[in-house]
Amino acid sequence: MSAARILFVTGTNTDVGKTIATAAVASAALRAGQRVAVLKPGQTGVTGDEPGDAAEVQRLAGDVTLMELARYPEPLAPDTAARRSGLPYLSPADVATAVASLAASHDLVLVEGAGGLLVRYDDEGRTLADQARAVIASGLPASVLLVASAALGTLNIVALTAEALSSRQLPLAGVLVGSWPSDPGLAERCNLADLPRSAGAPLLGALPERAGAADDFGALALASLAPELGGTWDAQHFADLHRPD
Repeated sequence: MSAARILFVTGTNTDVGKTIATAAVASAALRAGQRVAVLKPGQTGVTGDEPGDAAEVQRLAGDVTLMELARYPEPLAPDTAARRSGLPYLSPADVATAVASLAASHDLVLVEGAGGLLVRYDDEGRTLADQARAVIASGLPASVLLVASAALGTLNIVALTAEALSSRQLPLAGVLVGSWPSDPGLAERCNLADLPRSAGAPLLGALPERAGAADDFGALALASLAPELGGTWDAQHFADLHRPD
């Protein structure tokens, strides 16, 4: 059986920083000498040879193996985009097969979802959660990294996602703030303590806003990720720096 670590990356919503988070985890693993693969099961909003999320991960992180399984031209939920384009839906079995193939020759396989955990991929309503369950059912270990906003309103969505994962017996590795503001307000500062409580899982880092434009993305990734993700970020030290007044 493969010894690869398989991590599904999902978000509380779209545009919370999943791709940058995936790139950061990939970068830290590469710096540790690991072989890294990034799988984007369903890429929407791109056509032909346009670069998608996986290509952005490679641009930021470096020498990772990329794989896409389906590509749909309109920027919609995967099931809607597939239906409107007339292209085939993506099944959990397709994802499990691809993950197994990548896990056989890599140390870390990152699977970046579209939108949130329960966004539909086909006309049967199957989701990223079903893809992760299919991987586990195939005999491979997998867990989920939840990328979240730090802003007001995030706690409810984090709690709902954690509950959905628990009900499906999917392990939640932790929560990662996808875009920590340069001038955090009271809500963001308080949420540093509240996010792990809402998730029932540790806070595993905080990527600064506009991280994708950093001069040295690799160094930034290491400084922004907890040791569980290959970095040096310390949750208590970060919370102390941003303690609410």
